[in-house]
Amino acid sequence: MAPFPSNEEFRELREQPSDPQAEQELINSIEQVYFSTDSFDIVKYELEKLPPVLNLQELEEYRDKLKQQQAAVSKKVADLILEKQPAYVKELERVTSLQTGLQLAAVICTNGRRHLNIAKEGFTQASLGLLANQRKRQLLIGLLKSLRTIKTLQRTDVRLSEMLEEEDYPGAIQLCLECQKAASNIKIVKLTLLSEQLDVALSKICKNFDINHYTKVQQAYRLLGKTQTAMDQLHMHFTQAIHNTVFQVVLGYVELCSGNTDTKFQKLQYKDLCTHVTPDSYIPCLADLCKALWEVMLSYYRTMEWHEKLLRELLAGTPDLHNNIGTEETNFDRGYIKKKLEHGLTRIWQDVQLKVKTYLLGTDLSIFKYDDFIFVLDIISRLMQVGEEFCGSKSEVLQESIRKQSVNYFKNYHRTRLDELRMFLENETWELCPVKSNFSILQLHEFKFMEQSRSPSVSPSKQPASTSSKTVTLFEQYCSDGNPFEIQANHKDEETEDVLASNGYESDEQEKSAYQEYDSDSDVPEELKRDYVDEQTGDAPVKSVSRETLKSRKKSDYSLNKVNAPILTNTTLNVIRLVGKYMQMMNILKPIAFDVIHFMSQLFDYYLYAIYTFFGRNDSLESTGLGLSSSRLRTTLNRIQESLIDMVSNELEVILLAEERKEKVPSPHLSHLVVLTSGDTLYGLAERVVATESLVFLAEQFEFLQPHLDAVMPAVKKPFLQQFYSQTVSTASELRKPIYWIVAGKAIDYEQMLLLMANVKWDVKEIMSQHNIYVDALLKEFEQFNRRLNEVSKRVRIPLPVSNILWEHCIRLANRTIVEGYANVKKCSNEGRALMQLDFQQFLMKLEKLTDIRPIPDKEFVETYIKAYYLTENDMERWIKEHREYSTKQLTNLVNVCLGSHINKKARQKLLAAIDDIDRPKR
Repeated sequence: MAPFPSNEEFRELREQPSDPQAEQELINSIEQVYFSTDSFDIVKYELEKLPPVLNLQELEEYRDKLKQQQAAVSKKVADLILEKQPAYVKELERVTSLQTGLQLAAVICTNGRRHLNIAKEGFTQASLGLLANQRKRQLLIGLLKSLRTIKTLQRTDVRLSEMLEEEDYPGAIQLCLECQKAASNIKIVKLTLLSEQLDVALSKICKNFDINHYTKVQQAYRLLGKTQTAMDQLHMHFTQAIHNTVFQVVLGYVELCSGNTDTKFQKLQYKDLCTHVTPDSYIPCLADLCKALWEVMLSYYRTMEWHEKLLRELLAGTPDLHNNIGTEETNFDRGYIKKKLEHGLTRIWQDVQLKVKTYLLGTDLSIFKYDDFIFVLDIISRLMQVGEEFCGSKSEVLQESIRKQSVNYFKNYHRTRLDELRMFLENETWELCPVKSNFSILQLHEFKFMEQSRSPSVSPSKQPASTSSKTVTLFEQYCSDGNPFEIQANHKDEETEDVLASNGYESDEQEKSAYQEYDSDSDVPEELKRDYVDEQTGDAPVKSVSRETLKSRKKSDYSLNKVNAPILTNTTLNVIRLVGKYMQMMNILKPIAFDVIHFMSQLFDYYLYAIYTFFGRNDSLESTGLGLSSSRLRTTLNRIQESLIDMVSNELEVILLAEERKEKVPSPHLSHLVVLTSGDTLYGLAERVVATESLVFLAEQFEFLQPHLDAVMPAVKKPFLQQFYSQTVSTASELRKPIYWIVAGKAIDYEQMLLLMANVKWDVKEIMSQHNIYVDALLKEFEQFNRRLNEVSKRVRIPLPVSNILWEHCIRLANRTIVEGYANVKKCSNEGRALMQLDFQQFLMKLEKLTDIRPIPDKEFVETYIKAYYLTENDMERWIKEHREYSTKQLTNLVNVCLGSHINKKARQKLLAAIDDIDRPKR
């Protein structure tokens, strides 16, 4: 575009006639690029737009168009400028006026500053200088007067002696009065210096109380009349001493562990400093912390003793320190001091609790070993005892802080122990762990605390013997020497336990000593187990029962030991030790009793579930209809499986249920070393006995501990404990039936007996005097079972309840097999029925020589079935309805075989319908 038009051109443009609409169209037709920044090169832009072949006419037309656009834009600009010109002129006048005003203000400020400088030089400096000099003069006059007074006091002694030699007594008295008056002028200065020294001396009492030193300090404060001030200052010093003591102790350990003395630790707050304590130095630091705080509290305790002793002297009328103090002032001070000291007890203990709480929560204790954590609890328990003796406090702050740490620690600890228990169970070969016949869990280290009677707040593991008297407090015991928080290293070395039997004999002292130091985490040597089993004296077992017929070699308790030692395994012993450790923690810290007991119940639950899974799980058991597993046992097993056993298998469930699975443990698997399929060993009977009876033994120990657990369980949680014992612990012995039923079901060849019975001809025409061969075959099976049972008893003592259950199961199965065999009979005569009775009586007569069980199980079951062969049609219908213990097949056989020959079809259909009605609910 062309240069901007001048004023004359503006006037010419405005004078030209114009069409606003046409001008606006011209402006709108201008290309947008012309409205860009100033750096835009218009000439270059237009030249680049020229076509390759130039046309003069088109160029002129384009030029004219550009000129018209320029003219339109120029006219538009000119109109806008002329429209705004009055406002411009008015604003320019305002700017000119403002400039003039500013110049005038500058002149005024310059003149003001000049006049201020003249006033400063002529008046202020001279006047203030005079005042300062006058003040110095007054101070110097006062100093001169004090110096003259001091000089007079120095000459008083010499002048007084001279006057006394001259016998000028009035002058000497006057001189003394003047001296006393002169001395009163500098009394304030001297007393201020004395108070500062006394305050320093008072602060030394907080860490190391010295009765002579404190007596002198109190005498000085009383002479000054500041006994109340002394008490206020004393409590402030004790508070400061607690803060400085804990900070210095923790700082020392932090710097020691960091390997340098960097000042960055000294600048940290106490709370932050506690987070830098390493796990290795945590316990020594805690012990030193408590020892240092004990010294502070002991000093306060002895301070109170000093004042109580003084009070007794005042009441007795012999106050050596108050000869010059009025009675009224003494009574007032005495009441103030007593209240102040009593209030200070709670205040100081609260400060101690807060400092120790901060230290406790500064480190995650979940990574600590069990013994170390118990040691921490032990120290805190001792500290809480100190607090109770110090001011009667229950130490709620400490209890809550240690409760948080304990619950957190115990959850992690318990989870690890459950995983270890699963590992032990999966590697357990269920060999007998030989313990003495008088074995008691109280002989184990973990239960030593139960033999000692202590206050609930007293530490269970390291209380010195000298505190056996309940009247002796820690402050009385350690008042003059010692510290209750001294770490007692090797405190466990003094304890020994001797629970293992040696080679089966308790009189062999050499062997006894060899295994005296038993470690629950180590496996029992195989030689020990073998010697325990094989080296026997041949003496009769304690519980063995002999009958007239000794040829059967029957026993009511299969055992070759002199005494019936408990049956348990290494894993059982581990669980018992764990229970002891759990109870130790619970005994120290009662607020977490419920959590601990809950975790203890999980140990028992998992052990019970493992025994059932390894040896008792058999889907065919419930089909027998014999009620081998009670509803209570089934409910308990289902509860354990749902609440404790991790049954998740696929990866998706593992991800979705990750949080829930933290509280569960995978189901254990039986070790491949345990063989349960060999008939020679009665299908692992020895292992089954050890496993099952170890569970029963564990249940007995829980029963023994019930009063102790009930005593510490919160009242609102006691229903849980009662349910645990009634629904779980009491079901341990009930596992015997399903576990030993599996052995009984395989020990006798019942299928072979059915085959032999099927070959018997029951429709004989004459009464037989000889029983059938299947009876002899069955008795041989029982004799072989008895021999195998004796062989197993050489490895493991078989308790009387176990042998009874085994015999009962075998006899019950045999009798039911006999009935099943009779139910398979197609034809039977009256003589055949008599033969059945003969066979069964022969079986019972021989069987009674092999076992002591009376009455014979299911004897009536067989006899009643045989007698049913003689029933009439009407009696049979009533009999069928009354005897629902028989199967449909067995009842149907009675109808078809016994009555089929002499009843019509309609009567038979009626009886079969009655049988079907009985069977329908079962389906």
